[in-house]
Amino acid sequence: MRKSIIMAAAVAAVAFTAPAYAAEMVFTSWGGTTQDAQKAAWAEKFTAETKTNVLQDGPTDYGKIKAMVESGNVSWDVVDVEGDYAVQAGNKGMLEKLDFSVIDKSKLDPRFVTDYSVGSFYYSFVIGFNADAVGAEGPKTWADLFDTTKFPGKRTFYKWSAPGVIEAALLADGVTPDKLYPLDLDRAFKKLDTIKKDIIWWSGGAQSQQLLASAEAPYGMFWNGRLTALKATGVNVGESWEQNITAADALVVPKSAKNRDLAMKFIALATSAKGQADMATATGYAPINTESGQLMDAALRKTLPDQQAASQVNADMSYWAQHRDEIGERWYAWQAK
Repeated sequence: MRKSIIMAAAVAAVAFTAPAYAAEMVFTSWGGTTQDAQKAAWAEKFTAETKTNVLQDGPTDYGKIKAMVESGNVSWDVVDVEGDYAVQAGNKGMLEKLDFSVIDKSKLDPRFVTDYSVGSFYYSFVIGFNADAVGAEGPKTWADLFDTTKFPGKRTFYKWSAPGVIEAALLADGVTPDKLYPLDLDRAFKKLDTIKKDIIWWSGGAQSQQLLASAEAPYGMFWNGRLTALKATGVNVGESWEQNITAADALVVPKSAKNRDLAMKFIALATSAKGQADMATATGYAPINTESGQLMDAALRKTLPDQQAASQVNADMSYWAQHRDEIGERWYAWQAK
């Protein structure tokens, strides 16, 4: 009996022994359903192929990246960041140059490729509404979303200074897409003033979903993938792609990252046709690899941002990178009033 117990304990110990890894690295992103998808589409496959343990961290924090780089103590290897930040941080010497002998950029959408970054996924800001709360006829245009007479009540917008909300305000005020840049901040903030008291700000995708599902804010501006995920849970979501505003997250490697070579290989897998197809399938965001579409379900493919080009508006990442700090200063001052 005692021998049986000892043998059972030994078997249990073997069963719970951590797998042997050849190496270890850290991937950092925004959390929630998006990072869950990145883990499944990229990290787990990278581990299977390379025996590298990919630790997950987050959320992405630009102040933390700056502190790490300046101290020389960098614990993150690959980070998912906003596209305009990637351009700015690369220009400021805070990122490693990517190794395009490892990362094949020939099939990547050139809009989302720089010396220091490649697209992580491509998304659109779209208009969403809770059809159970407001009916089937929700706001269809940015002008509708800013119309508190036609659509009374709370609406939700992205809290942080980034491409999206300012463009939406200008489009709502009648600016045509080809005249958006340089951004007329005076005009944008004047338009935002008209609905400021009706705005509930969302700081992350999960919060935006909660606000819509609960109808605390029955309409607003959302990342398209978050609406896709919300629909999958059974919430009656209406959406409009009219003048959807596109942007992309980017994958970067902080300067002096400890596992630079592994980081390059990880990004190569993440931006491969299969890696991008798997990510797009899981999230509803579009792939940045131009060959991913042929690996995806045709019906799903039609619902992604890159297939909604009829009235699409491309946010100018280079403009934002150049003016990110000054826009941010004014943005947060306005919010605090």
